[in-house]
Amino acid sequence: MRCVIARYPFDLTKSGVLASMKGITPELITGESVTIGRRRYPVKQVGQVITRQDRRDFTGGEVIRAMTRLGFTCHAHPDATPVRVPSPLQSASAVLGAAALDG
Repeated sequence: MRCVIARYPFDLTKSGVLASMKGITPELITGESVTIGRRRYPVKQVGQVITRQDRRDFTGGEVIRAMTRLGFTCHAHPDATPVRVPSPLQSASAVLGAAALDG
């Protein structure tokens, strides 16, 4: 399939993308991502590997559009697990409670 990424035409195939990404360790996902095989990669990492261009030269949208057309599953944002942050009152209670036990 012919697609344009960063104003350059590329002939990409699903098997070619799979071969290019084989052996590549996924980086930390902080935004949009693509599932290739059994791994999930940041779109900018995939774009850099398959086009051999600098990540600043293309947008994530260009890569997502191409990967979607090839049949890969794209994700808008990482699966976030909620982080429990104590309130200021809980933090103060924990500090004062620990001080009371020490004394």
